Amino acid sequence: MQHQYQDLITIFNQTFYQEYNTKLELGGDEPIYLPADETTEYHRIVFARGFYASGLHEIAHWCVAGPERRLLEDFGYWYHPDGRTQEVQSEFEKVEIRPQAYEWILSVSAGFPFTVSCDNLSGDFEPDRVAFMSKVHDEVMAILSEGIPKRVLALSQALRQFYQTPELSRDQFAVR
Repeated sequence: MQHQYQDLITIFNQTFYQEYNTKLELGGDEPIYLPADETTEYHRIVFARGFYASGLHEIAHWCVAGPERRLLEDFGYWYHPDGRTQEVQSEFEKVEIRPQAYEWILSVSAGFPFTVSCDNLSGDFEPDRVAFMSKVHDEVMAILSEGIPKRVLALSQALRQFYQTPELSRDQFAVR
C-alpha cells in the first residue's frame, strides 16, 4: 500500500478544514503548529519534510490540544530538543504517551506502520523504547475501551475509508 503525504493532506483538510479552520501543510525540517493570524486566516499544522509519519504525529498533537491550546503556537507546549538527559527524557515521554497513542490509532487506520518516537538521538543515554511503547500501548487500550475522541475518530474513519482498512480492534496493536 502506498502512503503519499499528499493523500494525508487531502484527507485531513477535507475532514477538518470547514469545522476547525485548520489545514495540514507540508513544511521543511521542523514541524510546527501555527494558529491563524493577520497573514493567514486559518490554523496550520506544518509537518516535516513530506514524511507521512511526521504528518500523523503532528495531527495527533493537534487532536490532544483543546480549543485554547489550538490558539497558541505549538499549542503552548514546552519542547526540549534532542540531546535530553534521562530526567528530561522521562518528562518528555510522559507528555508524549497520549499523542503517540493517537498516532498509533491513526497509523493502524491508514494501514501505516507505527513506531514510537523517543526523539532523543543525541542524548547521553539510550531510552527504553520497549518500556515507552508499552506505556503507549496501555493508553491505546484505555482509549479503545473508553471510546475514541471525536477528532481522532473522524480522521480514523476517513483514513480507513480511503485505505480500505478494517475496523479497529485491540489485536491490531502489539508491542514489538
